[in-house]
Amino acid sequence: MNPTPPDAAVPGTALNFDVLIVGSGLAGLSAALLLAPNKRVAVITKRAVSEGSSGWAQGGIAAVWNKDDSFAAHIQDTQIAGAGLCDLDATRFVVENAPKAIAWLQTMGVPFSQEDGQLHLTREGGHSARRIVHVTDATGAAVQATLIAAVLKTANITLFEQHTLVDLITTDKLGLPGKRCLGLYALDSESGQVLTFAAPQTILATGGAGKVYLYTTNPDTATGDGIAAAWRAGCRVQNMEFVQFHPTCLYHPHAKSFLISEAVRGEGGRLLLPDGTRFMSSHDPRLELAPRDVVARAIDFEMKKGGLDCVYLDISHQPKTFLLEHFPNIYARCLELGIDISKQPIPVVPAAHYTCGGVLADLHGRTDMAGLYAIGETACSGLHGANRLASNSLVECMVFAQATTDDIARSDMAQAIQLPSWDASRVIDADETVVISHNWDELRRFMWDYVGIVRTNKRLERAAHRIALLQDEIHEFYAHFQVTRDLLELRNLVQVADLIVKSAQARHESRGLHFSRDYPDLLPEAIPTVLSPKA
Repeated sequence: MNPTPPDAAVPGTALNFDVLIVGSGLAGLSAALLLAPNKRVAVITKRAVSEGSSGWAQGGIAAVWNKDDSFAAHIQDTQIAGAGLCDLDATRFVVENAPKAIAWLQTMGVPFSQEDGQLHLTREGGHSARRIVHVTDATGAAVQATLIAAVLKTANITLFEQHTLVDLITTDKLGLPGKRCLGLYALDSESGQVLTFAAPQTILATGGAGKVYLYTTNPDTATGDGIAAAWRAGCRVQNMEFVQFHPTCLYHPHAKSFLISEAVRGEGGRLLLPDGTRFMSSHDPRLELAPRDVVARAIDFEMKKGGLDCVYLDISHQPKTFLLEHFPNIYARCLELGIDISKQPIPVVPAAHYTCGGVLADLHGRTDMAGLYAIGETACSGLHGANRLASNSLVECMVFAQATTDDIARSDMAQAIQLPSWDASRVIDADETVVISHNWDELRRFMWDYVGIVRTNKRLERAAHRIALLQDEIHEFYAHFQVTRDLLELRNLVQVADLIVKSAQARHESRGLHFSRDYPDLLPEAIPTVLSPKA
């Protein structure tokens, strides 16, 4: 069986580093580059280094950058979007450090869009000012390309692509005193071998868990690996019920997970019913510039009310030259699919987009376990509260990468401990992998139906019942068969789904992204939902 007790494990040679970073998005790569001058760093990523969610981010990075804006206004906008649940210290920390993070990216060579020799700032839903620094409509891709190029040229960073996190190695799992992370096991997908990585410090930067839902803007890598692994290791999670559904994902049979940026609405895009009628005035006075949760619920309402497959986002009133300048990638992708956005509206639907909760972490990225950090979408820093403000995610990645690496630089190196090798001596190759694909499909469908934009107690109960059945099946499969990436991802998704449902059941109100028909009112006090593995 795979979960081997230490006395049955076979001692072996671990791959030793000063810091392990799991994930190659903006948070992970930023941390690696900041650590590299003085630390030997391993970046472990389960597919190619470029395949994470960060590269898919279109809109940009929020930061106060001109005299007409202020930190106070950015903080207020974040708190309003977060429905009163944002941690004030975390919000102030990110907002005040955001300009420095942008400046660092400039020194790295990121080609931000300019206007009259200055950074061009756009505006997105929920923001009271233009403060979104961007690279046309492909900010994440440009930032990732720049950082990947830097990582590949840095001698102190070793990149392990096609390596999937299996589990963290901790002192309690080895029967040792204390509560510390010592390293991890990772599956080399090409060889099928599980390797042992050892380091005094480990950073989880594995992104979110959008693939727990049937429809998502996320890449296939977003399976909640870091959140699930930290939970199994004994760390608390927070606010997992708050899953952001992006209002405008392109609705087309050949457009897998293609996002229509928030900035399209920021630059005047109008939401329409099939007959051309605008509808946001019936839902919010801010119209199309309302926060994402409001817009997503409005679209969901109109679709269900009218039995619609989608609604439409129209930006055709803007000149074609404007669209080509500001949204070249969206224009090109839509045109490939037969949609000329300069002449016709874009069909859109809501889709799971961002995990606002995650592993509970402080302002240094520290989790409940010594030697283990969580940053980026994997973590719950308190910044996003009950709903993430547009373009606050990329800047959070960089600010906490800096804070975490500063903390690691100040930390003492823990004494090296010989770690056991992964024991696969009592497992066999699976002969019914179809079970994994069936379970994966079932999970994503009932999470979409029962734990989506609008929830009820009954739906949550149904989801909880099915999750329990899946957990039993997956545990049996995991214990007796060789691990594969598909199995590991399914195991993590089911764990994350369980945390989402338990958190949703614990919140007896409607706040931000969590809307319950059974509890439609807002409670007077905003209290985070914290789950503990020991509870």
